[in-house]
Order: sequence, then C-alpha cells, then structure tokens
Amino acid sequence: MKFFKSSLIVLTMVVFSCKTEKKQTPNSDTIEQTILQKIANAHGFEQWKKVNQIEFTFNVDRDSTHFERSWIWKPKTNTITRISGIDTLTYNRKSMDSIAFKTNAGFVNDRYWLIAPFNLIWDASNFEHTLIENDSAPISKKTMQKLTIVYGSDGGYTPGDAYDFYFGDDYVIQEWVFRKSNQEEPSMITTWENHKDYNGIIIALDHKKKEEVFNLFFDDIRVQLNQ
Repeated sequence: MKFFKSSLIVLTMVVFSCKTEKKQTPNSDTIEQTILQKIANAHGFEQWKKVNQIEFTFNVDRDSTHFERSWIWKPKTNTITRISGIDTLTYNRKSMDSIAFKTNAGFVNDRYWLIAPFNLIWDASNFEHTLIENDSAPISKKTMQKLTIVYGSDGGYTPGDAYDFYFGDDYVIQEWVFRKSNQEEPSMITTWENHKDYNGIIIALDHKKKEEVFNLFFDDIRVQLNQ
C-alpha cells in the first residue's frame, strides 16, 4: 500500500456469489456502468473534471503519537506543494528530480487514502478485479458487496498489492483491506467513515482500526472548482 512505503506505516469469508467483470475503459459506450464506474461516481468522480485545486492535510494518530503533512494539488497542471512542519516543496509530477520523486511517494500514498475510489478509473488498465455480491465486512460484519483489485507486478511504488473494498447498495466505501503483494493475510484493515461532501467530491474523513488506538484522518480540506 502506498501508506506503508511512507514513514508511517484471510480473511476466511463465506462467499455466496462471485463474478468476474470484464474491464471496460472509462469512455465505454455501454449503457450500464461498470462496478468501477459506479463506485467512483458515488464518490463524485464525474465532478473531478471541474476541480482546479485541492488542499488537504493527512494525519495519523496512533496510541500517543501524531503525524501529519499537508498538500496543495493542482491536478490540471500536475503541480504539487508539500508542507511538512516548516518545510515546503513544490514540484511538477511531469518532471521530478530524486528529491521530488521521494516526496511524491508520500503524495501518492496520501492521495490514495483520500480518493482511492477515483483510482478505480485511473488505474483500471493496471489491475485485475473481481466482485463478490454478498460477503461479510471484516470490521462491522455486515453483509456488503466486495470488490477486490490486484495490481500488476510492474510499475508504481508498490506493485502487486491487493485491496478489498466493502460497500453497500449506494456504492460508497465503508471498509477496506490492504494485502501487501496480494498475500492472503491482511496487512491493514480500516473503516471508511464520516463522509463529507466538498463541492461534489465525497471524502471519508476517518479511517479507524478495530480495537486499536488508531485513526488516519483528513482535515483542512478545500476543493476549488473552475471559475
């Protein structure tokens, strides 16, 4: 997971029905949306084309420790500003030196936590996915749908990783599991909760573990749309 490559950081389930979807491109002319599109759109993906700038602070509280770093992202120009303590670095993702490349690993991690449902569209050509229509969510134990994606073995910061997304009939993510290198045992399980709407972009502000003092959360979020 992108998070675990930064400075911070099987399930045995009864499967009632399972199917594998044929992947389709985001610009497909099919009438019915794919499961990837349904989940992304439930989180505001169709609004993303209007976003000019997004600011957010990534935080992790674990036991008595606190970690945070802030970002300003201009997606149309791919310009990133990282603010960590008194240090500020601005770079463009189209042209990165070694310092920017290392910093960008943190950005990829934090952005993934922020809007992972959008990566179901952006990364669709880089992973395989399967859908289980009825499964038991690992934390709440509620019956939900489960989408599993497994990234390819080449490219990216953490190739070969797998994610299990759990969601209800509204397609909004409620829990997820990260499995490093597609191993059977989970590397991390957290909730997706406290969803808020920022100019049409739906963001889960809190990600908590069961029976642990842990919360990965976002604040200082600002989403600016095109004028």
